[in-house]
Amino acid sequence: MDARSIFALLEEEETLIFCTIGATLLSRRRRRKRDVQEKTKKIQRRFWTRPWLLRRPTYGHYETLMAELAGEDLDGFRNFLRIDSGIFQELLSRVGPRIEKQDTFMRKALSAGLRLAITLRFLATGDSYQSLEYNFRVAKCSICRIVPETCKAIIAELAPEVCCLPSKPAKWMSVSKGFSERWNFHNVIGALDGKHIAVKCPTNAGSVYYNYKGYHSVVLLALVDAEYRFLYVDVGSNGSWSDGGIFSECELRKALEDDTAGIPPPSPLPNDDEPIPFSIVADDAFPLRSWLMKPYPHRLLTDQERLFNYRLSRARRVVENAFGILAHRFRCLLRTLYLTPDRVQSVVLACCVLHNLLRIRFPKLHNNLVDFEDPATHNIIPGIWRGDRELASLDVMRGNNTTKAAKAQRDYLRSYYTSPAGSVPWQEKMI
Repeated sequence: MDARSIFALLEEEETLIFCTIGATLLSRRRRRKRDVQEKTKKIQRRFWTRPWLLRRPTYGHYETLMAELAGEDLDGFRNFLRIDSGIFQELLSRVGPRIEKQDTFMRKALSAGLRLAITLRFLATGDSYQSLEYNFRVAKCSICRIVPETCKAIIAELAPEVCCLPSKPAKWMSVSKGFSERWNFHNVIGALDGKHIAVKCPTNAGSVYYNYKGYHSVVLLALVDAEYRFLYVDVGSNGSWSDGGIFSECELRKALEDDTAGIPPPSPLPNDDEPIPFSIVADDAFPLRSWLMKPYPHRLLTDQERLFNYRLSRARRVVENAFGILAHRFRCLLRTLYLTPDRVQSVVLACCVLHNLLRIRFPKLHNNLVDFEDPATHNIIPGIWRGDRELASLDVMRGNNTTKAAKAQRDYLRSYYTSPAGSVPWQEKMI
């Protein structure tokens, strides 16, 4: 065989090899394309929705149980949703237009009343979406959208009316009058504290939300008046922060430091002539300022300092009891919320708004839950809410430098509350 024949044979073999490789690659590509088409092919549903969900009008809690409670057992209705029938109808008339959906040619939309009832039941119990699915016969995938949407609607509709920080001296004076009359502590414009809300660890959050108590949480920081109403609420800071650190970054502190909160000018205390600035009362976790009073450190206290701490604690306990009423009424706050932090924020804010609405309409409702004093001995008797769960407050301090003016103001208040001008008859027995 000559050289030309050999080269011709080699060319034919190379051509055959290349053709075989090309055919193999083409076959693989076609097979891969076919597999993708089969995977993405729309699955034919056996039914559009599960049949037992369609029997909602006959067996669902909203259509049956709530109707029975509204007509036969108003106390049961109030216990079921933590609000009475009248307030529910008012909420429905105001919030309903914000959460109402339009029917389509494929299905009828869930009514606004059903959406509101599901949300209130979740706030009242903290039940899982799976549990609410079986109770109200609404799919879990729908409930996970209904609850956050309705909470945001409640906040948008009611918060500007029932949960807004005073901006004028006259309103702050009204808050101060409540503390003077009820708690014998003067020139006070609110009690401040923080509360942990337990949450599931957010995705890829690591230890950011892990608090010193040993669980993941977000923090509710609140300013409360003498009637257990929330004046200012800050929700969403991660649990690893101290409330001193959270307070240093919030808008309330900036307004107080810049003197843009509308606080009245210093005013003399009763039976005295020395002008004293108005201030917030808080615990040791916060910085001492002229506009924020906290107790003396609990070490080597004199009798006067113990008396001052007692008088301040009577006023500061208001915020603890407000948290207690809030969590006792909306028991989702006593459980771990398996929601993202932004949805937790909406849920907690909605609870605070509803709490204020009920405190305004029914100021004596749930007052039996809070701490109260024995009229004869003035000893503090713990409220029922303290049996639910220990109040989750923060103790770690951050940026807690005091000022000389604040120390001097606290010393003056100490002298005032232990003098004949500012003392009360029973305080000597309390230390």
